[in-house]
Amino acid sequence: MKTYPLYLNGEWVITETTNTVVNPATAEPFARISLIDRSRVARALADAGGGFRSWRATTGKSRGEYLQRIAGELERRRDEVARLITLENGKPLPQSLAEVAMSVDHLRWFAEEARRGYGRVIPNQVEGKRHLAIKTAIGVVGAISPWNFPLVLGVRKVAPALAAGCTVVLKPARQTPLSAVEFAECIDASGLPKGVFQLVAGSASEIGEEFLENPVCRKITFTGSTSVGQILIRGAAQGVKALSLELGGQAPLLVFDDADLTKAVDGAMIAKYRNTGQSCIAANRIYVQRSVYQPFLEQFVAKTKALKVGDGLEDGVQIGPLIDKDALAKAAEHVENAIEQGARLLCGGKTLPGRKGFFFEPTVLADVPDAALCMQEETFAPVAPVSVFDTETEVIERANVSKFGLSAYAFTRDLGRAFRLMESLEAGMIGINDGVPTTSQAPFGGVKQSGWGRELGAEGMEAFLQTKHISLCID
Repeated sequence: MKTYPLYLNGEWVITETTNTVVNPATAEPFARISLIDRSRVARALADAGGGFRSWRATTGKSRGEYLQRIAGELERRRDEVARLITLENGKPLPQSLAEVAMSVDHLRWFAEEARRGYGRVIPNQVEGKRHLAIKTAIGVVGAISPWNFPLVLGVRKVAPALAAGCTVVLKPARQTPLSAVEFAECIDASGLPKGVFQLVAGSASEIGEEFLENPVCRKITFTGSTSVGQILIRGAAQGVKALSLELGGQAPLLVFDDADLTKAVDGAMIAKYRNTGQSCIAANRIYVQRSVYQPFLEQFVAKTKALKVGDGLEDGVQIGPLIDKDALAKAAEHVENAIEQGARLLCGGKTLPGRKGFFFEPTVLADVPDAALCMQEETFAPVAPVSVFDTETEVIERANVSKFGLSAYAFTRDLGRAFRLMESLEAGMIGINDGVPTTSQAPFGGVKQSGWGRELGAEGMEAFLQTKHISLCID
């Protein structure tokens, strides 16, 4: 069984202490990742601090050229990287290939953004003075990425930070560290100076505490659960440390009676079932207007039953395994709770028989009451709860009741309604007749308990810059 190394100050390091990586399609370990302790993480931060002094002085154009080389190397190795994503995460191979492609696009976007850390000249009110606002890199960044999109969500943090002139220490998720090693290999091949990027793995709590307590680390960027985000917020208070947080979601998807029903069903399928439902922006609650409720259910259930479930490396598979047995248990709990509260099970609802891995059948529940767990918590599974509504005002109120506000979806051909929904839905991202709203050039992030700040777009690099006011007397 192969042991994968870490990337520390320009060197590949294999340690005696390791953790096994499990293929969720077989429930069996297939690789090991090296681990380090907190003291070695502190050294990585110190090395990042040393690298920062020269990296921040590198021109934006040059930083962008490094990112372009990383993108080219990742694109060249896309097949092997995608296969490794599927092995450690379980998602179908075509979706892993799409994740690699999006990662390349993110790198190329921020390669160009590196030239655009614009400041401004401010009109003076006193003769003999001039005022400038300039942007400078915030410093060393501790980045923590999740398991559900193990490559792209790491890239989404590293690329803008490097573009801004920051140095980065990346900690990937325990379940899916191997695609981060592949990413580090692409970075190493680009010739990036040592200390500018490093990859660490070990105890999540110890690494998080070192990021929080070490003054060399000036910012933490994290994607994960709201509960862990709250721990980081409390810890950051002591040192008033900057945070970017992309946290939990509980996205509503609204289908109005004037929508193109076929497009609405297709949009709901991808918004719900992409990555086996294990996406922060997955449609978690589907509300359908009464007059099209039954036709929607018929089409949606038929398409759900047709989904092919299996190992992500098998041809034609659309739904892979969940990440682990805890995810299976949560999916089953949400289904059972909904049925107990009066929901109707239209298909699925149980683990897949005859499989060793963590497979759960694609599931559709109808008439799901708002009090059901799956209507309030993030399910992270191929479980689609559907509920009926009557009026626009009613469904907006029900959509906004959640404490989360990462994304929302709506299907309608009424332009006036579309604008009302844009303005009234409490979410950081809204797809109108679009089940896949994420793109490199537009901001990604949530409101309420779904996080702080934005990734991607111009805002993505801005998150790693600080603004300085310069008052210059010229007489």
